[in-house]
Amino acid sequence: MNNHKYVGLDTDQATIIARVEDAKGNFIMEAAIETSASSIRQFFKGLDGTIHVAFEEGTQAAWFYDVIRPLVADVTVCDGRRNKLIQSGNKGDRIDAAKLTRLLRLGELHAVYHGERSTRGLKELVHGYESLVTDTTRAKNRLKAVFRSQAIRCRGDLVYSQQERKQWLGKLEAAALNARASILYEQYDCLTKLRDKAHKAMTTEARTHPAYKRIKKVSGLGEVRTAQLIAVVGSPHRFRTKRQFWPYCGLAVVTRTSSEYEIVDGQRRRKRNKQAQTRGLNQNYNRTLKAVFKGAAATAIERPPFKQYRQRLIDKGIRPELALLTVARKIAAITLTIWKKGEEFDPERVNQAVPGTGNK
Repeated sequence: MNNHKYVGLDTDQATIIARVEDAKGNFIMEAAIETSASSIRQFFKGLDGTIHVAFEEGTQAAWFYDVIRPLVADVTVCDGRRNKLIQSGNKGDRIDAAKLTRLLRLGELHAVYHGERSTRGLKELVHGYESLVTDTTRAKNRLKAVFRSQAIRCRGDLVYSQQERKQWLGKLEAAALNARASILYEQYDCLTKLRDKAHKAMTTEARTHPAYKRIKKVSGLGEVRTAQLIAVVGSPHRFRTKRQFWPYCGLAVVTRTSSEYEIVDGQRRRKRNKQAQTRGLNQNYNRTLKAVFKGAAATAIERPPFKQYRQRLIDKGIRPELALLTVARKIAAITLTIWKKGEEFDPERVNQAVPGTGNK
């Protein structure tokens, strides 16, 4: 007898709406649960059979996953943006739970990866570091905005220098502006110290990962990018080949084609010279990874071996911006390979195969 049960959870900071259906889609029960570990465990212990659970990705998704996973057969954390049924029609806690249950039962949910716990600490440190970098940049922009509002040129980094600050503050005639700039300077100093502290904590944690030293040797990947890469990816075995890794990094080329076949003598035949049209890069990707590999490519092309690799691409007629994209894809592919296989980065192998050269 099929005793599978499907549970859709609409989660909130205070309460959870849970809907349970059987394998045929018949309604079994609906419950409102307090958002606490004890209440969640009590609810699932009251269900028999093989339990499948789904809820949407969000701020508390990692916590929900850790609490629920030991209690059920499988947990699907889904991306609501990739499931149009969730977004269509009326919206409400009970309605959303019902939609999640139905899509889970039909196998139509797009799962978000959860499960690699060894990098959980590094992921939190990376988030903290990135937030402080953003806050520091915001403080610097606000500081320069004060001087620009008074038509005072402030290009470069001299405006942030400790030794030059009195001179810069002296250029502000209004006392209120001077006070505002002084506060922004204090904010910038505080954020800079916190950013450096977060950087140290992040890189220290990243060095404990077994693949850190190998990945860091790849051209363009320094200690910060390596830490971000390990934190976001978690496990390279999530991706069978580079063809699955590139879309996650936002480096996959999207193609469109139609009317591919024709009927000849009663037989279906693919049309000759029917070329797929490119539509740029995929739009649904991890922002951090795309920044990592695009930044790594911009750094790597300044020196061998990727300097020669890029030049060979340009010599074959590829536009410079597309050559840079190819370098980023190459670095991503190399990183995935050495991470999965435990190999060392070999600069001599970079130029063995350039697209269009026929080399293997």
